[in-house]
Amino acid sequence: MNARRFVTAADALQEEYKGRTNYWMCRPEVCEARDIQVCRAILPAGEGHNFHTHPELEEVIYVLEGEVEQWVEQEYRILRPGEVAHIPKGIVHATFNSSPNDAVILAILSPAAATGPFLVDVSNEEPWRSLRPGK
Repeated sequence: MNARRFVTAADALQEEYKGRTNYWMCRPEVCEARDIQVCRAILPAGEGHNFHTHPELEEVIYVLEGEVEQWVEQEYRILRPGEVAHIPKGIVHATFNSSPNDAVILAILSPAAATGPFLVDVSNEEPWRSLRPGK
């Protein structure tokens, strides 16, 4: 286990994901986390994280910069800096940056590890595939 107590941007676990870089600031591979993960993600204009679920993880999406189109099941809101969405474990959700500028979010997940799949993509299944016609 990694006993690091302070994590800098240089220490973060960088993950390239569909045109963006995720910066895992807190998770077992980075620090002594057992019950929480924190990821700083930059979503370029027009990009996002399509409909998916975390079968074993609860999540909070916190907007730092810009704005995102945040879906939780079949409901969505435009979130701006300082606003959050809470996603209980197993609930389908998606985050899109439909603005012309980058958006920066924190994804906070708990617990820090799962025994099954971390993420299940459902974006090609109904009703998720049809929720954003023309986009």
